[in-house]
Amino acid sequence: MRLAIIADTHSHPHPNSLQLVQAERPDAILHAGDIGDLAVLDEFRNVAPLFAVRGNIDGRSPQLPDLLEIELTSGVEAPRATIFRILLIHIGVNGPKLRADALGWAKQREAALVVCGHSHVPFIGRDRGFTIFNPGSMGPRRFGLPIVFGVCELSAGRLELWHVDCESGARWEPPAYGV
Repeated sequence: MRLAIIADTHSHPHPNSLQLVQAERPDAILHAGDIGDLAVLDEFRNVAPLFAVRGNIDGRSPQLPDLLEIELTSGVEAPRATIFRILLIHIGVNGPKLRADALGWAKQREAALVVCGHSHVPFIGRDRGFTIFNPGSMGPRRFGLPIVFGVCELSAGRLELWHVDCESGARWEPPAYGV
């Protein structure tokens, strides 16, 4: 199972973003909010099924929930077993730590992965037993941060997360400071 994870498009995803997301061949796409013009979602829906949550700029659009629980299951026929749960929200962290509300929702839903946007900072981390993934922003550059999106791959019970640079198409790695 491969997921493309995007966030903070702010109505203007990077011109390369659609092509780069397609190249990842995702089974589904998650958008962690701050969509802006909802027509942005239509382009990505043509690539793969899309699940999105409302960000703080998205108003009270009834088709966008504040949070989504996404279950990855085994098999195609009943009984299907849940093998992995993702909590998709817009604002989920303070720095590298889960906010109290996000932590509570993740515990309640027994999520293995919390995906959030908002900060525009690409991030992979762990806090109190939960993996946290912020795909960064694929919209207009802010604060000198990279324009990236994320990929989540779950294969044989192993989770792999990475970021893709929208300008180069290469895997993005944070700069090494003080080396």
